[in-house]
Order: sequence, then structure tokens, then C-alpha cells
Amino acid sequence: MMGRSHLIIGTGVSLSVLQLLGMQVTAPAVTVALIGSLLPDIDEPNSLLVSKALPSSLIRLLQTILLPAAVFVYFYVPAKPCNLLLAVFIGLVSFLPSRSLRKVLMFAIGLGLVFYGHAFAPWNLIAGSLLMLCTTLTHRGLTHTLYGTAVWTGLLYSTTQQQGPEIWVAGGSAYALHLLADSLTNRGIRPLPPLKLRIRANLMSTGTKHGAVVENVCVILTLILAWFAFSPLFL
Repeated sequence: MMGRSHLIIGTGVSLSVLQLLGMQVTAPAVTVALIGSLLPDIDEPNSLLVSKALPSSLIRLLQTILLPAAVFVYFYVPAKPCNLLLAVFIGLVSFLPSRSLRKVLMFAIGLGLVFYGHAFAPWNLIAGSLLMLCTTLTHRGLTHTLYGTAVWTGLLYSTTQQQGPEIWVAGGSAYALHLLADSLTNRGIRPLPPLKLRIRANLMSTGTKHGAVVENVCVILTLILAWFAFSPLFL
């Protein structure tokens, strides 16, 4: 399923559920619902979430900076021959395709969170480790499992439980809805690896005309649910 459909369905349904359960729909709840609806696709560098967080303009800027950086390392770093090896490595990285460069950036950000982020917040160590791990995963792998759902929901619960349940409920349900939506596709998901159990409804294939119809139907049903949940506020 396309990223924009995940965004609408995951966010719309999770916030509607909050409203119907009588919970507050706060700005933090909306934020984690938006993130949670796209987060399982963090294992795909060209996904909506990653491409928005690391846009093409940033990738082009990085490529522009890396080549001069390689020249600088070669001529001005005195540690020979390590400077040559490092310069060659930096130069090669600059010619990587955008998808691979996004993975490099994700790994570098995760590494920074592990070594320096914990000074600002202890959970940065976990976030950085998970970010680096995601760069090694295949699409619809570990992040598209009940384990991934439990980790995301648990992190939200442990860090926001004093602010009320609406944050972790919104974020966790939006994440789970992403998995449910992907289970409608021909490929489906494996929710409990290493078990071979695969959940797939074979209703659609992402990127096809039939798939677009199924996605549009799901989006319309989401909008109907949202209208039913929130319309009393305006009547």
C-alpha cells in the first residue's frame, strides 16, 4: 500500500478510535499517530517517511560536500596511508545512489544518537540502535511484525504514560493499522518470524490500478469513520 494511503488510514482510524473511546485528541497524539502510520516503512529508504525526513535536496547537498571532503582528507589529514583510504571511501560514498545514501545517513544519525544523544535523553540510545538496525533490514521484515509494534508501543508507553494513555494508544494503533493494511496485499506480512505464518488477503498489489481502487475504498471508509467520530463536535 502506498505511503499516502497508510498516512490517511493509520492516522484517521487511530484518532477516530480515540474520539469514540472518549480520550483526548491532543497534538502529541496526532503527531505520534502520523509517525506511527508510516514508521513500519522505515526499512525502505525510498518510503514516504524516509524520503520526507531525508529529502532529495539533502542527498544532493551531501553528494556536493563529500567530494571536497575527500580531497581535504587526502591533502590535509597527516595520518598516511589512512588518509588515502578514508578519502577513497568518502569519494565512493558520494557516488552511491540516493537509496543507498539515505541508508548511510540513517546509520550515521543512529550512530550519533548512540554516542551523543544519550546525554540529552536516555532513550536516544535505544532509538539510535534501532535506527542503525533498520538500515540492515529487508522491506517488510522485522518492522512489519508484532515485535516491531510492541517495541514502538512500549517505547511510547514508557516515555509518555504520565501524560495520559492517548499518546501510546494513538501511536501503537496507527502502527498496527499499517501492518493490517499491508496484510491486504498479495505479499502480505509475516507477523511472528521465525514462524512461517503469513497474513495476506490477496486483495491488491501496490502500484496497480486495482490496488489503487482498493486503497481508495479504504481511504473513503476511513473518512466516513472520521466523520462519524468527529461530526458531533461541530453539530
